[in-house]
Amino acid sequence: MAQTAVKEEITFPPELITFIDEWKVKPGSLIMILHKTQETFGYISRAAAEQLSLLTGIHLARIYGVISFYHFFKTSKPGKYKISVCLGTACYLKGGQDLMEEARSLLGITEDEVTKDGLFSIDPVRCVGCCGLAPVIVVGGDTYGKLKKSMLPEIISKYK
Repeated sequence: MAQTAVKEEITFPPELITFIDEWKVKPGSLIMILHKTQETFGYISRAAAEQLSLLTGIHLARIYGVISFYHFFKTSKPGKYKISVCLGTACYLKGGQDLMEEARSLLGITEDEVTKDGLFSIDPVRCVGCCGLAPVIVVGGDTYGKLKKSMLPEIISKYK
């Protein structure tokens, strides 16, 4: 018996469509449009990429080429609370990589995964601009600095 794929439906809000209409005529607009789309949905799904292709006239392959080139763009839904671990120079030197590995271990996820309850995902970021507080993580918009691995369980528990 043949399986049929279920096509995901997506509705772009009017303000995103207006943004796309304004930007699609400008040279080099794709990155701005992708940023706005990810800001709107939290990631860029296959359905969103297909819709962008239709709205902009840009080939889907080119859209995916840009999405896959830049680490910033995500093609899977992040957790409700995205944990951003700074790996800028100061944070890296003061243990940022160890914090990321510990957080992943505590939550039982690896790169690009989301916890089974959908609450958490973890992403490395290049700098959050708090070098004096290194190492730093950001959880759901809250910044935590001068961290040690032993502090992570308490921070994570605040969001459960």
